[in-house]
Amino acid sequence: MFRILLSISFMFFFLIAPAQVSKIDIPMKNGKVYYEKTYELTPGLQQHELYKRALKWFKQGEKNTGKIKTSSDKTGEIIGTGIFKIVTSNTGNYYLVRFIIDIKTHNGGYTFSASGFYEKPIESGISNEYSKIEYRWWDYRQGKPWSAEDEALFKGIAADENALMGSLEDKMKI
Repeated sequence: MFRILLSISFMFFFLIAPAQVSKIDIPMKNGKVYYEKTYELTPGLQQHELYKRALKWFKQGEKNTGKIKTSSDKTGEIIGTGIFKIVTSNTGNYYLVRFIIDIKTHNGGYTFSASGFYEKPIESGISNEYSKIEYRWWDYRQGKPWSAEDEALFKGIAADENALMGSLEDKMKI
């Protein structure tokens, strides 16, 4: 009888446990949130052409994002700041997520990276200062969210970052 009860409890545990885990794909490097992808395009594309395309993309705004150009050079690298506005509830609360974008072009392709992520809650009763996202992300992954809005925040970061990378990829292929 004991074995039957134990077997049934294990079956329920394995059926219920996966439903409680939310899979959000936010890549990390050395304990920091870090997106990086290298794109190889047509081999004949020259670095200066890809640089011009990336710079044009960087100056354009994307839906739900703001990009602020901070520096660029003729060596094929553009460094700037990206800002996402991520709405986390229907009460008007949202977060501003700021990060560094680094685009390095080379003949035939480019590398996109995003790092240095900081979040700033915009809601009443919360300090409106930027803080590193890694502390909050660590606690969330350990099952200790800071607020009920954490899942929406992290899903928003993952979705917006992937959309941002996709919009750059579209611009670079033209």
